[in-house]
Amino acid sequence: MNKYIKIHEVNICGIKRPLLLFRGTDLKKYDEIQIISEGEIIEFESKTYGDEASFLISAPLNNTNHLIEIYVIKKGKKYLIYSIKNNVIYRVFNKIRFIINKALQKIKHVFLVINKGISFAWREHHFLIPPTLWKKYFKMLKTKLKYMGAYTFNPFNKEEYNKWIIESEEKTVYEKLNYNPLISIVIPVYNIGKKYLSECIESILNQKYENFEICLADDHSTNNETIETLKEYEQKDERIKVIYRKENGHISNASNSALSIATGEFVAMMDNDDVIPENALYEMVKVLNENKDIDFIYTDEDKLDVDGKRCEPNFKSDYAPDSLLSSNYFCHFTLLRTSILKEIGGWKVGYEGAQDYDLFLRFVEKTNHIYHIPKILYHWRKVEGSTSMTIDNKGYAIERGKKALEDALKRRKINAEVIVHPKVPYYMIDYKLKKQPLISIIIPTRDYAETLEECLKSLYKRTTYKNYEVIVMNNNSEEKETFDLFKRYEKKHKNFKVIDVNTEFNYSNINNIGVKECKGDYVVLLNNDTEIITDNWLEIMVGYASQKHIGTVGAKLLYPDNTVQHAGVLLGVGGVASHAFIGCSRDDVGMYGRLSVPYNYSANTAACLMVSKKKFNEVHGLEEKLKVAYNDVDLNLKILKKGYYNVCLPQVELYHYESKSRGLDTTSEKYKRFLQESSYMFEKWGNLLKNDPYYNKNFSLKQNFVLDKKEK
Repeated sequence: MNKYIKIHEVNICGIKRPLLLFRGTDLKKYDEIQIISEGEIIEFESKTYGDEASFLISAPLNNTNHLIEIYVIKKGKKYLIYSIKNNVIYRVFNKIRFIINKALQKIKHVFLVINKGISFAWREHHFLIPPTLWKKYFKMLKTKLKYMGAYTFNPFNKEEYNKWIIESEEKTVYEKLNYNPLISIVIPVYNIGKKYLSECIESILNQKYENFEICLADDHSTNNETIETLKEYEQKDERIKVIYRKENGHISNASNSALSIATGEFVAMMDNDDVIPENALYEMVKVLNENKDIDFIYTDEDKLDVDGKRCEPNFKSDYAPDSLLSSNYFCHFTLLRTSILKEIGGWKVGYEGAQDYDLFLRFVEKTNHIYHIPKILYHWRKVEGSTSMTIDNKGYAIERGKKALEDALKRRKINAEVIVHPKVPYYMIDYKLKKQPLISIIIPTRDYAETLEECLKSLYKRTTYKNYEVIVMNNNSEEKETFDLFKRYEKKHKNFKVIDVNTEFNYSNINNIGVKECKGDYVVLLNNDTEIITDNWLEIMVGYASQKHIGTVGAKLLYPDNTVQHAGVLLGVGGVASHAFIGCSRDDVGMYGRLSVPYNYSANTAACLMVSKKKFNEVHGLEEKLKVAYNDVDLNLKILKKGYYNVCLPQVELYHYESKSRGLDTTSEKYKRFLQESSYMFEKWGNLLKNDPYYNKNFSLKQNFVLDKKEK
């Protein structure tokens, strides 16, 4: 790599009309680029994208242009940075490779769609699809075959992610701001090479928002190059302030030293080898202009690989307190009000490796004015030994993160144990209650005694929690086996009873009656076609449900083949809502650990859902206009609107055999009702369905956790 441009890709495509494609990132140290072939200057078009330091150059060539040379010009001098031969055989080979790859991708997509279609047909209908739905399903299959993969990018495929950046990352429109607070960018420095430290500082100096100061604290570096670089930049710009520590005190002490020379109203945090795009500070101050009460801002981020290429984006949710108790999902880029930062004493010594996590946990205890900008405004460098490569490089960070969480729980006077997940470097909270409140488990059913008994067997056999009651809501059962089952369980278990609701099936009405009749402080809505897997499921769920800020509590539900059926609900995906991670393996840790540790979601399915009876009644229970579909989503959103947070717990697992006793929506009448209930949801919650606060707006609404391509 040269010192002027990071070169990501140089390629020549096209057989009859060759085209040079050159993609890279400016290092802002040259005057212009020239492309020359056989002494002739080749004209080209250039497109910037992302942070506007990245570019894509396209230059049409002739077959007579045999050798292509790319130069940068600095103060009138030319410097060759890349050369490539224009060879027709090479271009033909490229074209063949492209065609083969495209064909393989199409075949792969076809197999994926057909496989999912077969699984769906078996799961929902056991292949006995009623004729009234044939046309609908054929149309769905045709659409998926046409568009699957054609209009989405995989964010965790480096090449696809970089194509999305070029195509879709929005350019910032800079406007005059009325409020321009001074921002102090705090950077602890230790033995970092000039190359990375310079790129870090230059990325700040290149900011469009200029009212900032850079506060660097050198932690007694032994690398002379580090010291020389700091002194060089100290002289370069009066906004750069450096404090040289007399002894090495590690990152918390160094950060506090940098904070001691900060005079800004807000503090932004950076590592000494990372970079920010030129719009980072502007985007944050723009938000502050819209709401001056905000105390804490965080953004999305990605990483830079060893070649400087962007990868591994982290598209975050809006503020999610339970997600924060599972991991430091805030991470970078963050802006904090200085007065609060100093009030809580800055960074604490002894938490190195998790010092920012500890800081954030203390900071959010002082304010709820927290804002998320869903834009990539930080590039975290992946270098050997860095936490950005893998948390295992700093294994002590996991234990110190646990310590930070334990301290937070003590400060908040919450009796709980912090558990490190065995597969991911994240955490689960096991809340301890002084006494076991009564939990009412409400199970609607209609015949299918064998299915209900499997549910009840697992419940009574596996449940370790003692203080609960089971209320079966009998809706128009007719079979003798069902009533025999009721009598057996009433005789065997004192905490079991049956309530008859012999009216037209209305899931909302049936459960509302159950909640009205139950005695418990907490309610579990449970489908009759579920099977308990986790013995202490009620202890874990009521621990969360008993927290003041939490509304509904959901669980991970599995199909019988050990794939995920539910692990939280995403609004607006594929219609009203969609289950997150549907079809993933039971053992999959999930993106960002979402299938491993608790995360906040807008909604949970009522196939297994716990909520305090008080909060259930506060929102007037389930909406009885929604007889079958989306009543659980509606309940969750009403609770969300009240200011509570809904959370899904992947450590609680059940099997779910799906809708056996009430049947499936297979008739045209049921399908019409489904459409009516969908329409009701869009009319009532339309804006929220398009803007799920716990599903980043950069993700697609066509499929879960992918990025949209621009439609041509």
